[in-house]
Amino acid sequence: MSQILQEVLSANQAYVENFGDKGALPLPPSRQFAILTCMDARLDPAKYAGLAEGDTHVIRNAGGRASDDAIRSLVISYKLLGTKEWFVIHHTDCGMQLFTDQTIRKLLASSLKTSSIDENGWHDSGEGEGSNGAEFIDWLTFPDLAESVVIDVRRIRNHPLVPKEIPIYGFIYDVKTGKLIEVPEATAIGKASV
Repeated sequence: MSQILQEVLSANQAYVENFGDKGALPLPPSRQFAILTCMDARLDPAKYAGLAEGDTHVIRNAGGRASDDAIRSLVISYKLLGTKEWFVIHHTDCGMQLFTDQTIRKLLASSLKTSSIDENGWHDSGEGEGSNGAEFIDWLTFPDLAESVVIDVRRIRNHPLVPKEIPIYGFIYDVKTGKLIEVPEATAIGKASV
């Protein structure tokens, strides 16, 4: 058993011992909103948005992008579980700004091993077998942080399954300060209409 696995199971045991009445939480989120954000380990939506278990839906992926799957989750969050407001929250120092679709496709074609980055760019270990399957994925990389929030809010707002009465807010989380910074253009695009 790996050390990480042991640590996770040990932490889970402590959590179970203090679980209390959380098993009685209802399925719909009590605060009726959803957050789409990045999977970056430095982001803790529960802390930066003042959340407790049962409060909201948090949808995470690389970059916090409005992929088809993220929009699927938001639509389910609204249609079946009653969320009434959505937040798109990207963050400073995002890894998705450190490469392009072409970069990751080239790295994956070389090998499936973990790559590294230094002042000269990305490098592959070159060990093992690569795959050309990466060409079929839109990796949703982006060079401009605020523009990526605008693009994602616009994509959600214009999706035919997203009701116009849901407000969609656009923010950037600053990993150095913990502050949420509104992207006014994104929030304006996401404004609800009835």
